[in-house]
This record gives sequence, structure tokens and C-alpha cells, in this order.
Amino acid sequence: MHSEWCQVSDEAMALIKATKDRGNKVIAVGTTATRATESAAQANGGELKGWTGDTQIFIYPGYEFKVVDRLITNFHLPESTLLMLVSALSNRDYILNAYQHAVKERYRFFSYGDAMLIDQAKD
Repeated sequence: MHSEWCQVSDEAMALIKATKDRGNKVIAVGTTATRATESAAQANGGELKGWTGDTQIFIYPGYEFKVVDRLITNFHLPESTLLMLVSALSNRDYILNAYQHAVKERYRFFSYGDAMLIDQAKD
């Protein structure tokens, strides 16, 4: 998994905490925002506080999200670490079905492609 430098402010994490305290969902826009906020929570022992540093967090199925409930992201390359991240939030079969649909309908992949909203999988 690649490293990314991130900065998550105390103010941003306070807004996220207030959102969660109200029972609302936190929607990350992009995998970098997901990795940054999850790294902040991880670095602070689960507390929603600001953080700055290089994240090397590798999110894959089985990961327990502490911050993000939903994610807006592009369609990523098959067999990539970012596909693992989106599969961790939802579930692998659901994501692979979405990808089959995207290929069939000729969606655009990568950074300037089509996007999807992913919700956490329900047990």
C-alpha cells in the first residue's frame, strides 16, 4: 500500500464527531479522505481528533471503520489496494457485481471516471 501525507484538522474531526453524535452518517469523498480520517482515529486510540502524518493504513475486508460510514469514489482498477478498501466498506461480491455492471455499461474508470456511492455492508 502506498504512503500518503495527510492532515486532518481538529475542527474537521469535531464536525465528524458531532455528526456521529447526532446519529448521522459520515460520507468520505475519496479514498484519501477515508484513509486520512481512519488514520487519525487510529493514531488517537479511536478518538476523533486531528492528526498529521504519513498514512500507510491498508484497509481491506475485515477492517472495522471508526469514522467513515459511506464513500464516494471512482471505479478503481481490479485487483488494486483501493478496490480492497471499497470492498472492506461494502462487501466483495457487491462491489464485483457493480464492476461487472460498470464494464457492461462502459463506465469510465480511474481518476476522471464515473463515481459510485458505497454504503457499509449490513450483517
